[in-house]
Amino acid sequence: MRALLDTGSFLWFISGSNKLSNKARGVIENFDNDLLISVASLWEMAIKVGIGKLELTESFERLIPEKIEENRIDILQINFYHLFEIIDLPMHHRDPFDRLIIAQGIAEKLPVISCDKVFEFYDIDIIW
Repeated sequence: MRALLDTGSFLWFISGSNKLSNKARGVIENFDNDLLISVASLWEMAIKVGIGKLELTESFERLIPEKIEENRIDILQINFYHLFEIIDLPMHHRDPFDRLIIAQGIAEKLPVISCDKVFEFYDIDIIW
């Protein structure tokens, strides 16, 4: 299975948080699955670290690449097809990072690992 992690799910997973559902944790921990994280999530985390809204146990520069590699997660770059999806995407969700993740899920036909209830208003499969 291929799946796209949203930012919160990735952060909860790497921190060992019990906020992550058992189902989501099982999908992430199964190395037979192909997991992706959007470059939008990386951008969001970098911004939040920079403005003090996100604290990590180690530096962003060390922790995030290490956890991505350790967990065999691929980075999903942004392409025009993802942006084309955003044009007609209903404004149920206003967060630009989440909107891009949703658009990528639609364009790539990927389920998204997320507990964000607003994602359910879009034509994507949610794993939670």
